Amino acid sequence: MDVYFFDCDKTLYDYDFHKRLPKLAELGGVSQYRLASTWWAGGFERAAEIGEYSTSEEYLAAFAEVTGAHLSLEEWQEARKAAMTPIPGSIAALKEAAGLGTVSLLSNNPIPFKDSLPVLTPEIVDVLQDNDLVSAVLGARKPERRIYTRALGRFGVDPADAILFDDSAANVEGARACGMHAHQLIKHEDGTFDIDGLLDALHAFAARPR
Repeated sequence: MDVYFFDCDKTLYDYDFHKRLPKLAELGGVSQYRLASTWWAGGFERAAEIGEYSTSEEYLAAFAEVTGAHLSLEEWQEARKAAMTPIPGSIAALKEAAGLGTVSLLSNNPIPFKDSLPVLTPEIVDVLQDNDLVSAVLGARKPERRIYTRALGRFGVDPADAILFDDSAANVEGARACGMHAHQLIKHEDGTFDIDGLLDALHAFAARPR
């Protein structure tokens, strides 16, 4: 069985934190500076991405305590979705990969992201079929070795039979260091993505000698 792992942010969906932060500030009634200087600069989001908060409720309660911004999950989703734009070519590649093997997300994100996928990523949830691995569940972030070995273990697949598509060079190198195949999705200066390169890597992996 081949497994095709896709990152989410800047791989399947373009992501702009500078659109998310103002919306969070608006909905939470606090300044962008307060949010950035407490939650993000304080390392709380990173902690959330490795499983510090096991439920969305715990995450939002901690977010309120640290920042003073009391958000519902629906408001958190609204701000997150404001920063996300589907990348049609990447989503088409995901759908093609689903016809070749098993597809799964492998994304550095907290529990509310996983819980919100039907709202945030309606274009792909049916394709993924609940293969929605996020770092908060796996207890490690890319490019740590543990996240790759744990993700592979979820599917019982050898590293040589898995490939990661990711925008981060460090994440790609981390996957390769574990014996996986990997491809870095490049964003050009004009804002377009190198979908041809992604497809070439996908097809080469599918056609590799066994």
